[in-house]
Amino acid sequence: MFRRRFLQIIALASTGLAPLSAIEARASKTAIYRVKGFSCITCATGLDTMLLQQRGIRSSKSIYPDCKVTVVFDPDQIAEEAIVTFIAGLGFTVEG
Repeated sequence: MFRRRFLQIIALASTGLAPLSAIEARASKTAIYRVKGFSCITCATGLDTMLLQQRGIRSSKSIYPDCKVTVVFDPDQIAEEAIVTFIAGLGFTVEG
Protein backbone atom coordinates (compact mmCIF):
# COMPACT_ATOMS: atom_id res chain seq x y z
CA MET A 1 0.00 0.00 0.00
CA PHE A 2 2.73 2.46 0.98
CA ARG A 3 4.76 1.57 -2.11
CA ARG A 4 1.78 2.12 -4.43
CA ARG A 5 1.01 5.54 -2.90
CA PHE A 6 4.69 6.49 -3.11
CA LEU A 7 4.75 5.57 -6.82
CA GLN A 8 1.59 7.63 -7.43
CA ILE A 9 3.18 10.66 -5.79
CA ILE A 10 6.38 10.22 -7.80
CA ALA A 11 4.39 9.88 -11.03
CA LEU A 12 2.43 13.06 -10.29
CA ALA A 13 5.56 14.93 -9.28
CA SER A 14 7.20 14.06 -12.57
CA THR A 15 4.26 15.63 -14.44
CA GLY A 16 4.45 18.76 -12.32
CA LEU A 17 0.96 18.32 -10.89
CA ALA A 18 0.38 18.19 -7.14
CA PRO A 19 -1.10 14.98 -5.72
CA LEU A 20 -4.80 15.14 -4.99
CA SER A 21 -6.63 13.57 -2.11
CA ALA A 22 -8.93 10.65 -2.93
CA ILE A 23 -12.01 12.88 -2.63
CA GLU A 24 -10.52 15.57 -4.88
CA ALA A 25 -9.44 12.96 -7.42
CA ARG A 26 -12.98 11.57 -7.69
CA ALA A 27 -14.48 15.01 -8.19
CA SER A 28 -11.78 16.18 -10.61
CA LYS A 29 -11.45 16.00 -14.36
CA THR A 30 -8.29 16.51 -16.40
CA ALA A 31 -8.23 18.28 -19.75
CA ILE A 32 -5.24 18.74 -22.02
CA TYR A 33 -5.33 21.55 -24.57
CA ARG A 34 -3.01 22.55 -27.37
CA VAL A 35 -2.63 26.32 -27.09
CA LYS A 36 -1.39 28.57 -29.88
CA GLY A 37 0.03 31.95 -28.97
CA PHE A 38 2.83 31.08 -26.54
CA SER A 39 5.83 33.17 -27.51
CA CYS A 40 7.88 32.54 -24.37
CA ILE A 41 7.94 30.75 -21.02
CA THR A 42 6.36 33.81 -19.42
CA CYS A 43 3.20 33.26 -21.49
CA ALA A 44 2.90 29.72 -20.14
CA THR A 45 3.54 30.83 -16.55
CA GLY A 46 1.08 33.69 -16.88
CA LEU A 47 -1.61 31.36 -18.22
CA ASP A 48 -1.11 29.01 -15.27
CA THR A 49 -1.34 31.93 -12.84
CA MET A 50 -4.56 33.23 -14.40
CA LEU A 51 -6.17 29.79 -14.56
CA LEU A 52 -5.38 29.05 -10.91
CA GLN A 53 -7.32 32.17 -9.92
CA GLN A 54 -10.50 30.71 -11.43
CA ARG A 55 -12.95 28.91 -9.15
CA GLY A 56 -12.88 25.16 -9.66
CA ILE A 57 -9.39 24.96 -11.19
CA ARG A 58 -7.30 22.65 -9.01
CA SER A 59 -4.06 22.78 -10.99
CA SER A 60 -2.66 24.05 -14.25
CA LYS A 61 0.60 23.10 -15.93
CA SER A 62 1.56 24.82 -19.17
CA ILE A 63 4.53 23.64 -21.20
CA TYR A 64 5.87 26.33 -23.51
CA PRO A 65 7.86 24.31 -26.06
CA ASP A 66 5.00 21.80 -26.52
CA CYS A 67 2.31 24.52 -26.50
CA LYS A 68 0.20 22.39 -24.15
CA VAL A 69 -1.68 23.08 -20.95
CA THR A 70 -2.97 20.41 -18.58
CA VAL A 71 -5.81 21.57 -16.36
CA VAL A 72 -7.27 19.61 -13.45
CA PHE A 73 -10.65 21.00 -12.51
CA ASP A 74 -13.86 20.30 -10.63
CA PRO A 75 -16.63 19.91 -13.23
CA ASP A 76 -19.24 20.81 -10.58
CA GLN A 77 -17.68 24.26 -10.20
CA ILE A 78 -16.50 25.12 -13.72
CA ALA A 79 -17.45 23.80 -17.14
CA GLU A 80 -14.81 22.76 -19.63
CA GLU A 81 -16.28 25.23 -22.15
CA ALA A 82 -15.75 28.03 -19.62
CA ILE A 83 -12.06 27.09 -19.35
CA VAL A 84 -11.64 27.18 -23.13
CA THR A 85 -13.47 30.52 -23.32
CA PHE A 86 -11.33 31.94 -20.52
CA ILE A 87 -8.08 30.89 -22.23
CA ALA A 88 -9.30 32.33 -25.55
CA GLY A 89 -10.23 35.55 -23.75
CA LEU A 90 -6.60 35.92 -22.73
CA GLY A 91 -5.60 36.01 -26.40
CA PHE A 92 -4.66 32.38 -27.01
CA THR A 93 -6.13 29.95 -29.52
CA VAL A 94 -7.23 26.63 -28.00
CA GLU A 95 -7.30 23.37 -29.91
CA GLY A 96 -8.81 20.14 -28.53
